[in-house]
Amino acid sequence: MSTNVAEPASKVEIKAGSGDAVESFDITLKVRRFDPEISDEAHWDEYQLTMYGTDRVLDALHRVKWEEDGSLSFRRSCAHGVCGSDAMRINGRNRLACKTLLKDLDTSKPITVEPIKGLPVEKDLIVDMEPFFQSYREVMPFLITKGHEPSKERFQSQEDRERYDDTTKCILCAACTSSCPVFWTDGQYFGPAAIVNAHRFIFDSRDDAGDMRLEILNDKEGVWRCRTTFNCSEACPRGIQVTKAISEVKQAILTRSI
Repeated sequence: MSTNVAEPASKVEIKAGSGDAVESFDITLKVRRFDPEISDEAHWDEYQLTMYGTDRVLDALHRVKWEEDGSLSFRRSCAHGVCGSDAMRINGRNRLACKTLLKDLDTSKPITVEPIKGLPVEKDLIVDMEPFFQSYREVMPFLITKGHEPSKERFQSQEDRERYDDTTKCILCAACTSSCPVFWTDGQYFGPAAIVNAHRFIFDSRDDAGDMRLEILNDKEGVWRCRTTFNCSEACPRGIQVTKAISEVKQAILTRSI
């Protein structure tokens, strides 16, 4: 069944610096604001903007901060989906603002932007990432080997590398972890991102600390807290099969126990 979505009013203009005629349209950007120095309560502010088909949500936020309200606070860095710093909830879904095109959203109604859930909000769209990184550090996300420093390359076949290739793509944006209902209600749960980064080394044929990581994740706040809702896989901007990785870690724990 097809659904008809009202098309936003648009017009053709010359975008500054491009020299080409491109289509522009009007949007309403609704941003959840919070400033602890002003109030303990959050509120919503709306901004009327004229944007272009090639613009992203990050461009709209830049427009607000640079031209309308310099107090708006959010994180961003590379603006190309690599650093993962601008993860936020856009229309109720975790996304990277730099990868979300405005034309792919329903601009006939306000576009809502709010901070990711489950982490303390410091100001506007900025959250405290320390609880997230604490879980990440606990799974020892680095290569651990035995013996002396090697005098030659630690060879790894293509097949062995493919075993964990998917989980090497993580950019630590926290989109998966902050989309998890268990993480929202249990601040002790490691969360999907930590498990994904443990998976990356547990199945690395060159690493010798897989059992240690499995022991850590066998904790009551480890992989067994996962309820397989697939929110994490849907939220990942890199397309990592997060739920599958968590399942493989569970299976590895069971196999080791047997």
